[in-house]
Formats: sequence, C-alpha cells, structure tokens
Amino acid sequence: MIGDIYQFALAPFHEFAFLRRALVATIALATSAAPLGVLLTLRRMSLFGDALSHAVLPGVAVGFLLFGLSLTAMTIGGFLAGIVVVMIAGLISRYTELKEDASLAAIYLLALALGVILISRRGTQLDLLHILFGSVLGVDIGGLLLVAGVATFSMLVLAAMYRSLLLESFDPSYLAASGSRGLLLQQTFLMLVVLNLVAGFQTLGTLMAVGLMMLPAVSARLWHDTLPAQLLGSTLQAACAGYVGLLLSYHIDTPSGPTIIVCAGVLYLGSLLFAPRGWLPRLLQRQSHLQG
Repeated sequence: MIGDIYQFALAPFHEFAFLRRALVATIALATSAAPLGVLLTLRRMSLFGDALSHAVLPGVAVGFLLFGLSLTAMTIGGFLAGIVVVMIAGLISRYTELKEDASLAAIYLLALALGVILISRRGTQLDLLHILFGSVLGVDIGGLLLVAGVATFSMLVLAAMYRSLLLESFDPSYLAASGSRGLLLQQTFLMLVVLNLVAGFQTLGTLMAVGLMMLPAVSARLWHDTLPAQLLGSTLQAACAGYVGLLLSYHIDTPSGPTIIVCAGVLYLGSLLFAPRGWLPRLLQRQSHLQG
C-alpha cells in the first residue's frame, strides 16, 4: 500500500528533474499570485486579473517576433505591455465618462486579438498554443529563477504595502484623500499583478495564469473570515492544485497547465458546496432555523 502511494504521488518527482522544476515553479507562483488574487477580490477588482492576463500578450508576441522563444525578451515585452495597458485604461477613465473596468475590458480584447495575429504571422500553431496555454513541464533553470525572483520580490513589496493596501481596500475614500500617494499605491499593486501574470505565462500560459491567481483566492474567501487566513488559505490551495495537477497530467497524459487550473476549479467547487459560507452549511442552517 505504501509502495503504491509512493509510486503514484512521489516517484515521478524523484525520477524526473523537469517535474521537480515544474513543481517548484508552481509553488513559488502560488505563494505570490494567490495572495494578490485575494487582494483583487477584496478591492472588487477580480476581473482586472483576467483582463491583464490577456493584455500582456502583444508584448509577449513582439518579444517572440524579435527574438524567438527567448524567455527574457518575452518577459520584458509582456511586462511592458501590461503596464502600458494599465496606464491607457487609467487615462481613458480619467478623461472620459468610461469607468476603468470598462476601458480595460475594451483594451484587453484588442490586445488579445493583436497578440494572436502577431504570433500567427511568424510562429507556428504550436508556438501559439505554447504561449497561450504554457508548458510548465518545459520550465528550465532560467524560467525557475524568474518565477522564484518574482515571487520573492512580490512578497517583499506586499509586506511593505500591506497596511496601506488593507486601509485602502476597506476605506476607498482613503485613495482619494491621500492624493498622489494613493495613486502610487494602486499603480504599484497593479504592477505586481502584471509581474506575476508575466511570470505565470512562462508556466501556465497567458490564458491560464490568471486561474492560479483567482480561483484559490475566491475559494479561500468561502472558508475564512480574516484576511491573513484568506491569504494563507489561497496559497495552500494554489500549491495543492499545482501538485495534484502535475501528478494527474503525468499519469493521464494531459496538458499540465490546464490540468492545474482544473484542479483549482475542483477545489473551488468543493468550497462552494462545503465551506462555512458555501451552499450546504447555509442550507442546513436555514433548515435548522425553520425547524426551531
């Protein structure tokens, strides 16, 4: 029995270095991306992550066109594209009647279409699928160092900004009252989101990276009342989804990135049913109240 468990759950990581690199990269990404997702949901900006994950594609495409499948070029291009999209959306919302979420939605659709066209001009369908959906099993040492560096930097910046972000999230008027400082705080936070999405595209692809950021975050809110517990819970769920997703993709031969996101989705569905704020406890509580 123990031998069977070892062969299924641990042996693949012991035997194959590429699986170990993929696991470390996914766990590193979970430690930074999932807490950012919690803060996005707390600030009612859940769809921003999805929009920004598409917005980085033109920059990734330009890096690909100029330098091929160069990790450094595509990372820099994706990061710059994400920052530009955030700035453009902010300017549109400032000088027109459109809210920032509406302008961002319009821009990210254009960015996604433009990115696909650019990649299709020179790349093959395989290149397009690799960029859109990632290849976590193909993470090399350079990609691993990138993800680990982004995770470390994000955690340090989040720790420094934590009190200010918390205050702004629960008191939106604080942003307006604090003037340029509040604007700088928000822009820095969005920069961290872009940075993690760019790191995530190396492993999960531009379309899948947001899944590891948002699904565990939303799920954690169903389990925990306090913000520190939500931050920790989302990280643990993201890491668990990464581990189980890699195992399943190895054993049943499915794409690793989408399999990880499906595992995160299963945890989310389980939370919807069984978490203290989920459907089943509320149903039982309602029935108990009616009977009493």
